[in-house]
Parts: sequence; structure tokens; C-alpha cells
Amino acid sequence: MMEQQRLKAFRVLLVDDEAPARRRLHDLLSDDPEISTISEAENGLAAVAAIESEKPDIIFLDVQMPEVDGFGVIDAIGSDLMPLTIFVTAYDQYALKAFEADAVDYLLKPFGDKRFHQAVARAKARLRNSDCKSIGPNVMGLVSKREASGVLWDWLVIKTGGVTKLLMASEIDWIEAAGVYVNLHFQGKECVYRSSLAAVTKRLDPMRFVRIHRSSVVNIRAITHLEPISHGEFEVLLRDGTRLTLSRNFRAEVEKRLGQSL
Repeated sequence: MMEQQRLKAFRVLLVDDEAPARRRLHDLLSDDPEISTISEAENGLAAVAAIESEKPDIIFLDVQMPEVDGFGVIDAIGSDLMPLTIFVTAYDQYALKAFEADAVDYLLKPFGDKRFHQAVARAKARLRNSDCKSIGPNVMGLVSKREASGVLWDWLVIKTGGVTKLLMASEIDWIEAAGVYVNLHFQGKECVYRSSLAAVTKRLDPMRFVRIHRSSVVNIRAITHLEPISHGEFEVLLRDGTRLTLSRNFRAEVEKRLGQSL
């Protein structure tokens, strides 16, 4: 009894878009006397909200999920605030080697009960060591690798007023340069993003976004039509009613993306 009282209770969050996968993890953890609460999230967005509100000690995180994947969750929360993370995935191309030498674990599906409990024991040991509560450096190395040149963003992490939101790149209509920042325009709204126009443009799908002016980039799918102005310039009309200018200097690039002459 005294031994039970000395046990520290840990809060666990299960993140997986497949309900059977979450159910199995829940069943494996349900009899553990050191686990106080088990909550679940079925996608990356829900995981971000749950981490911020519930402050779990351990998170079992799927890598491959629609829209926001496991690495996107880490991007959104930030390495300093991430709970100790155990990846659970059927894919080994990102993390297997990186986690082999690190106490933050990686469970490759299908895994057995023994392997699962080894990962849990490792996580508990880390949590009892106050110096090792943050996510491991190897995990952040994976995030950095994912952000390497040539890898595109499906979403942008927006932090404002103490709240972190994820804006899907596909929802952006156009992007406006604002000094060292940019204004992101989407669904009739706008928000500031702390990056230069050039840096953001490099991380967005070039098949979707094209620069039309030194101060603006547009989502090609947001364009309704273009009207010639003069001297090779066009007025670009967007689905939200915005009117922008296609500079003569960027006309050739737009025509290249469209595959047709204007």
C-alpha cells in the first residue's frame, strides 16, 4: 500500500487517426496504477489543443495523419513545451535510427505487448528524471530534417495572443509583404506571420502559389480572372474580391506556372 502511494501518477495522451489503434493503446495502459488519466485525439489539430489544455506527461504520437502529422504537432507546440513523446507508427523511414539511441521511444507497428511496456517503462524513467522531461534532441533533429530545403509546408503555425493556430496553406488566398513580416489573407481575414515574403514563398507549393509582384504572392486557385492594364501589367481579381497587380516583371513566371500565355 505504501509503495502504491509513492507512485507518481502520469497523464497520457493518445494521438492516432485510427480508433482501433487508440483503443489498443488505451487497453494496454488501463491497468497501469501509475497512469492517472488517458485522453485521446484523433488528429494533429486535436492533439495540439489537448496538449495545451491537458498538459499530458506522455504522448503516444502517430506520425502519418491527415493534414497535420506528428511532426506538425511538434512544430505547433514547440520543443520546449512538448511532453515526453513516444512515436507509434507503421513507417520507419524517419525515426527508427534516430530513436534507437535515445530514451524517447519509437514503436513500429505492429508491436507486441512486451515492446510496448518497455517503451512505457523508459518514458516513466525519463519523467522521474527532471532533467529529461523535454522531447529528445533526436526528435527535433527529425523536425529540422523535415524543414530542410525542398520540403514544403501544408500549413503555417500562427501564434497570437498566447494561442497557437494552424492555418492550412490551401486556405490562403494571397500573401502580402509587410517589412520583415507578411500578412496572410484567407477567407476574408488576415493575420501577421513572422517571416519574410521570400522565405514563406520558398516553403509553399510552387504549383499552387506564384509571385505576381515584389510585394505579393497569390494562390493560383484563388484567382477568378485577370484584366490587362497597360505596359504588360494585369489586374488580378481574387475570389474574395481583392484586386492585385501582376507586375510586368513577374508576368513570365505566372505564364510559366499556368502553362499558357496571358
